[in-house]
Amino acid sequence: MSIQLLDAVVLVRDLPEQRLKAGDLGAVVHSHSAQALEVEFVLASGHTQAVVTLTPSDLRPVKAHDLVSVRTVGQA
Repeated sequence: MSIQLLDAVVLVRDLPEQRLKAGDLGAVVHSHSAQALEVEFVLASGHTQAVVTLTPSDLRPVKAHDLVSVRTVGQA
């Protein structure tokens, strides 16, 4: 299954420089190419945590039985 613009996606690896962890939920906001996707990760408050360019191998689609949870991101 290919990942499309506006798809909800799950990060499959940690990105410590962005304070993101595997399992974090994001949304594809731009497709540069088939191998470069811009993904936005948003805090529960609605503020953007990070916008990162990733490859499809860094992501997976959301599955029907995924459960969304909340974790606290430390201060910068």
